[in-house]
Amino acid sequence: MPSPKQQSQSRLVDLFDLRERNILIIGGAGYLGFQISLALAECGARVFICSRDFKKCQDATKVLNKLYPNKHLPFKVNIASTKSIDSLFKKISKITNSKIHSLVNCGWSGKKNTFETINEQDWDQDIEISITGVFKTVKSFVPMLENTKGNILNVSSMYGLVAPDYRLYDSSDLANPPSYGAAKAGVIQLTKYLASFLAPKEIRVNCISPGPFPFVSTQKSNSKFINKLSKKTMLNRIGYPHEIKGICAVLCSDAGSYITGQNFSIDGGWTSW
Repeated sequence: MPSPKQQSQSRLVDLFDLRERNILIIGGAGYLGFQISLALAECGARVFICSRDFKKCQDATKVLNKLYPNKHLPFKVNIASTKSIDSLFKKISKITNSKIHSLVNCGWSGKKNTFETINEQDWDQDIEISITGVFKTVKSFVPMLENTKGNILNVSSMYGLVAPDYRLYDSSDLANPPSYGAAKAGVIQLTKYLASFLAPKEIRVNCISPGPFPFVSTQKSNSKFINKLSKKTMLNRIGYPHEIKGICAVLCSDAGSYITGQNFSIDGGWTSW
């Protein structure tokens, strides 16, 4: 039986409590990334939102500070640049006394391509942002996570697990480039590797793989495509951004303290049949 102290510390309200914790979210102002920012701020964390688009980070941070005031801050970073990551490290280190409790990697290049249209430059850019950037960021911030026995959450994709069905994508505007799935598969494997080799430092590492979460603009402009996506899932519908919040709160809090090296698919069952 758990001791009285252990029992008191295992209440759900305490397990999800992120007050006095610093969380760095790369891509935290994006379509799905902002939902992660919201979830962790709602649990009490101080959130640092970072991406190449500083204005977007500023806007997202203003929303967080209005909803869940906690001195959340925006930062500009290009994870393809070691110099830019080093600059971010110095700024975060100064603000937090070299302590962050969670690192969330949700960066993405965002460029559409087919196999026919993608060139070597496009491929290199996607790989640099979607997998090499994750490696560089983790490599830089592990010392801060070691100080707190923190955790890492990487964002992959169902296309890191399965191939896109070519029958779904009937225009270049909707295309899924080969570089995307290749990089996201790498993120899943890197997650498992890091979970193993960072375990002696007591750093947990996990991954989520979102399924069909099409942008609102796509939902409005292409109902035929949305219907196709919906039929590929067991739940017969697309996902909505808020539906990734729960699993992220678990994995970045003490509610997930015995979970590491795992990839969680949030895809309505797409990859299960």
